Amino acid sequence: MDISGSSIRRDERPVRVWLTPGRIALYSAVMLVIGVLLGSILLWIGFHSTDSDTFRPGSGYMVFWSASHLMLHGSPWQAYDVPAFSRALAGLFPSAGRHVFLPWLYPPSYLLAVTPLALLPYAISYPLFVVLGIVLLGLAVWRVSGFGAVPGATRIGWLALLACPGVLVTAMYGQNAMLTAACAALAVYFVDRRPMLAGLCIGLLSVKPQLAMLLPFVLIAARAWRAFAWAAAWATAITALGIAAGGIEPLRLFLQNAGALRSLIIEHGVPFWFASPTPFAAFRLAAACCVWRRSRDARLRGAVLVVATLAANPYVWHYELSWLCVPIACMIAIGSQYGWRRGEQSIVAVMWALPLYEFLNPWMKLPQIGPAVISIALLVLLRRAGSLPRSPARR
Repeated sequence: MDISGSSIRRDERPVRVWLTPGRIALYSAVMLVIGVLLGSILLWIGFHSTDSDTFRPGSGYMVFWSASHLMLHGSPWQAYDVPAFSRALAGLFPSAGRHVFLPWLYPPSYLLAVTPLALLPYAISYPLFVVLGIVLLGLAVWRVSGFGAVPGATRIGWLALLACPGVLVTAMYGQNAMLTAACAALAVYFVDRRPMLAGLCIGLLSVKPQLAMLLPFVLIAARAWRAFAWAAAWATAITALGIAAGGIEPLRLFLQNAGALRSLIIEHGVPFWFASPTPFAAFRLAAACCVWRRSRDARLRGAVLVVATLAANPYVWHYELSWLCVPIACMIAIGSQYGWRRGEQSIVAVMWALPLYEFLNPWMKLPQIGPAVISIALLVLLRRAGSLPRSPARR
């Protein structure tokens, strides 16, 4: 069966298939060229500018690497003390650290996880971190979407992943979204197969707890009690390990900074709304639970979980949108097997382009379309869930 799709429901008019392998390859090649050129320009501008509003490639990874440096050569609490961390950042990155506000906002468990990063020079560690994220995300998406069974996908899969705007934006920041997306995708894949591994993947997401907020509810809805128990055990162990390594003071400062972040960015940060696609909608939880209870298809579960997580989350930036690689791949795989339904190809294309739009929007200040795109994608997936067999075999 070709990626272009063959079967359609008999009670619907045929849908013209335009999202073909050839077009995916063409769009990906063009976007890859644009991404390389844009990244090169931003790299040159970022390291020659003293303007605090200038984007600097690797700004997210500067934070990780600086925190690692403090763990290796300082004290863990310094990462959570804003003045101390700002001084450390300015000392390690003189061209950027003096002009930008980049606090450490992660729990102690993630501080422990990033400790090895500064064992390598920043110039080596940063690209290796990006490559690791791309590889793990690619393998996880391949697993959960079942892309390997779709003829034509093997020829363009890695090109499409490398050129995906979500991957490009995350890579330019040096953020961890590809790693967290891989954990979420593998958690979905293993939930019925290897509950312990699913629990481990969910436990690892505790380093960014807002991205795991729906997982306990969908596990309960799916009655995946073993995975739920393992997730709780792993999350507790990882959290305890982080506290044991750093002490109580980093935990106290982390909780204090989390409250300040809410006021600074979510309640008063106007630029946040130009770059964040989250609509704060509560019904997304019910939608995700409904699909997980009804279907055991990992592709549908993965797509709905990711879209609902992004939709219900109070704090999502554009660099988190590499998570959209999961529903994009899953929707293409489902469309190739069952045939495309009206509007599905369009929403896949819009989700693919959304991260670039969100990345540029703080400068363009165009209407924030992210909430509408994410909400429509969830509705499209709910419609698809209603047309699939009630409990298809695991993929």
